[in-house]
Amino acid sequence: QVQLAESGGGLVQAGGSLRLSCGVSGRCYRITVMAWYRQAPGKQRELVSSITRSGDTNYLDSVKGRFTISRDNAENTVYLQMNSLKPDDTGVYYCYLECLKSQYWGQGTQVTVSS
Repeated sequence: QVQLAESGGGLVQAGGSLRLSCGVSGRCYRITVMAWYRQAPGKQRELVSSITRSGDTNYLDSVKGRFTISRDNAENTVYLQMNSLKPDDTGVYYCYLECLKSQYWGQGTQVTVSS
């Protein structure tokens, strides 16, 4: 059973930075896509950023130039460096991965950006 564990969330002032980490435990023969989603109160969950095994990345337009996703394939870890944070970035951030044809989610970590 694959399990994901996020860390790094917290409270930060606008303009500040946070770095989220997601560690993967359990048996997965081949992780393909790793990603970060977020969900703000009263809104749908949205894709923030994704990264393939080969390193191709994708970003939500509103975070381009501010957020950077990276992954360590050897350690099965994905990171999200978030700079110049805005109050609109507030939400619960979820780690996501695809292992062959299976999908897994973390429990989420709260990010709160104060104005």
